[in-house]
Amino acid sequence: MLGGKAFHLQGEFLSRCVSRYRPFNKPEVVAVMADTLHKMSSKHLREKLSSWEAKLGSKAPLSDKQRDGCMELTSQSGARPLPIELPLEDFPTIAPQCITPSTSDDRTTRNISGLSLGAEKIETSQQFFAWFSEIEDKMESEEQTESRCFIKQLQVYQEQCTQVQQEVSNALHHLRELQGQYVFVSTKTNALHEACEHLLAEQTKLVNTAESIENKLSYFNELERISSKLGSPTLTVTNEAFVPMLSRLDECITYLHANPQYKESQVYLARFKQCLSKALNLIKTHAVNILQNSTQQVLPKKDAPSPGDNAFTLFYGKFRTNAPRVKALMEQIEERIDKSPEYSQILTDCHQCYFLQRETLLGPSVTAAIADLASKHVRDHCALVRSGCAFMVHVCEDEYQLFFNFFSKPTSLLDNMLEGMCIQLYDVFRPLIIHINHLETLAELCSILKVEMMEEHVQHSPKELAAFEAVCSQMLEDVQERLVYRTHIYIRSEILGYNPAPGDLAYPEKLEMMESIAESIKQTKIQSRSRSGSNASTTSQEVASITGTAEDSIAPEDAPRENGLKPLTVRTDLPVPAPTIGSNMPMSPADLHGMWYPTVRRTLVCLSKLFRCIDKTTFQGLSQEALSMCIQSLLVASEGIKKRKTEVDAQLFLIKHLLILREQIAPFQVDFAVRETGVDFSSIKGAAYGLFQHKSRLFALNTTNALLQFLLEGTPQVTEHFVDSKKDVDNQLKKVCEEFIGHLSDSIVGSMQSFLSKADVILKMNTEEGAHKVSLRQQPFASPEKVHDIVTETYRHVKAKVPTTQKSMSLYLANKDTEYILFKPIKVNIQQSFQHLIKLISDNYSEEDVHIIGCPSVEQLNLLLTKPGS
Repeated sequence: MLGGKAFHLQGEFLSRCVSRYRPFNKPEVVAVMADTLHKMSSKHLREKLSSWEAKLGSKAPLSDKQRDGCMELTSQSGARPLPIELPLEDFPTIAPQCITPSTSDDRTTRNISGLSLGAEKIETSQQFFAWFSEIEDKMESEEQTESRCFIKQLQVYQEQCTQVQQEVSNALHHLRELQGQYVFVSTKTNALHEACEHLLAEQTKLVNTAESIENKLSYFNELERISSKLGSPTLTVTNEAFVPMLSRLDECITYLHANPQYKESQVYLARFKQCLSKALNLIKTHAVNILQNSTQQVLPKKDAPSPGDNAFTLFYGKFRTNAPRVKALMEQIEERIDKSPEYSQILTDCHQCYFLQRETLLGPSVTAAIADLASKHVRDHCALVRSGCAFMVHVCEDEYQLFFNFFSKPTSLLDNMLEGMCIQLYDVFRPLIIHINHLETLAELCSILKVEMMEEHVQHSPKELAAFEAVCSQMLEDVQERLVYRTHIYIRSEILGYNPAPGDLAYPEKLEMMESIAESIKQTKIQSRSRSGSNASTTSQEVASITGTAEDSIAPEDAPRENGLKPLTVRTDLPVPAPTIGSNMPMSPADLHGMWYPTVRRTLVCLSKLFRCIDKTTFQGLSQEALSMCIQSLLVASEGIKKRKTEVDAQLFLIKHLLILREQIAPFQVDFAVRETGVDFSSIKGAAYGLFQHKSRLFALNTTNALLQFLLEGTPQVTEHFVDSKKDVDNQLKKVCEEFIGHLSDSIVGSMQSFLSKADVILKMNTEEGAHKVSLRQQPFASPEKVHDIVTETYRHVKAKVPTTQKSMSLYLANKDTEYILFKPIKVNIQQSFQHLIKLISDNYSEEDVHIIGCPSVEQLNLLLTKPGS
């Protein structure tokens, strides 16, 4: 019974193993499992099976469903019937119900009944166990037939795999042998390559060394080849191989200079330099021969006629023809001038030869040409300077161009040669300058040298005319120095020292005569055309006409053009007459420059000519001196007119010419203020007097020593002060205008002003406290009759002098705006005096006295003061 249960459990175990490991039913896995089961014993197998169902560490845990199946199999196996062959008497204790097979064990019974016991009969338990073991083995063998077949197949596969593995192992062994052989061959090959590369490197190194040695030796070997070439009688500097030979010679010398450590390098260097000197001497000889031959071809023969005007054409034509033969060689020398001092020396020698030939050729011709110009323009210094400078400009430009036909780099020797030629013109012109006395000539010479030569020629060709510029600047400085000197003399003699003729002081007769002439001319032309109004005072136009040009000669290029009189703005609280723009009036004799005082005309002409000829600083000093002297001459002339005519004429004369000066110096746009330095000796007088007073302290040995005090207190003081001639003109104009206004006011309302002053004193006394009241009309000087006489006299003066004054102002000033501005203070003074008188009369006199006095009203006075047509 137990054996049957074990048999069933073993069969179940195998089926579960097969079913559990079905996913892993690969030949290799099945073969391994079959082999394992074959090696296991029954006891060992039962131990393994018992461990499968252990509660802890179960090797094959069952699910609940599987456990239920096992329990059902266990219950079925417990009710199984006994075998038929088993005798019942051997088991009396077995219940009868157990003998009868149940319907549920039919399948099992059938399986057992199928077992064949054969002829052997089981009588003992030992037989049974043997039989059971046999049956068990048979059943086991029958149940595992398929698995055993599978295991055998797996074993076949295993043998095949083992065979394949053996073949793979053999292949790997062969591959390892092949790899070892490959590594051996590769190592040998690399070693061979390295050896070859080493040999190639050695070969390359040897080749490079050989080439280096050959290259270095080539510089030494060139000596023999170059020496043989230079010694050849057929060698010429124009040969195509000469320049490459010169270049190679430079390379050899440079190399030997850089490598003095080589054996015999100094010897070879010296021999190379000898070859270089020989080659350069060939170039020098070639250039000198060409230059000398060109000079000999151009120089006039002793018996040949002078070439005349074609001389300079020949001088340059022949040289230009031969220039290309020399320039190519000179360019080679100039390119190598930094490589060796021999090149610099040979270039200098060629320059000297060139300039010697040019001086030999041009020197006599230039001297003769300048002498011819000097003899041709003996009396015309301006033409001499203009033509001489123009000639030298052409010579300098031609020589500059010719020089660069032979050479490509400039040299100072060219400027030295040209400057030497220009000095010949300076030597001829210098003696003439110091004897020129006319300012016009000197000013024109300055203009020629400064404008025509320096600005027009030199600035356009500064390189070509550098030598001419130096000589021209020196001539200009000499002319300017002479001009300044002669200007000082001219200012002193012709302006300050001017002695006026009677006709110069014939004012206002000259103006009246010119006005009558102008009126007659105007009447003859009034029907044909009328004079167009001018917005500018014709004074400027007249000054412009006598000083050259209105805009170019007087005013600088950046100065505003003064076409008319600018408004006079003198710094004073009094209104000053000012010529203003906008006056529309016919030509007046006062505007004609012929009517100007000679010193004014000379001053303006002198300044206009100096402005563009000398520098600004010098011009400021001269202009200050000229204006100061001109003002002094005008004051002298004013005194002369005052003596022969009236003070009004003298004042108007002075105002007219000061206005002209002020107007005409405005366009110069320069500062007329100059700083003057002087020495003040005023302290010496007091110090000398103190020394004389304290003779006894001459040798005192203390601080009161008289001699020491004299030295300390008597030292002259250096003083500096600014002199502004433009301010002097303004101040003088202001002073004259104030004097003119005061003088006319006093001459017209002087008696009335005197009466008003006395009356103001009486009225002021009445206002004082404690003073005795005095009636003004009871005073002897203030009676109605006396006041009437004063009013009548003043009114008569107004009627008589105002028109006369206005006519004089119109005659002198010739400008309505200026006349109005100058007359307005006089008119105001007259009006204020009458207004003051009217108020005083109305406050201190009765109506009867007012009628007796008969003072005109303000309206009557204004009507009288108004100029007809103004």
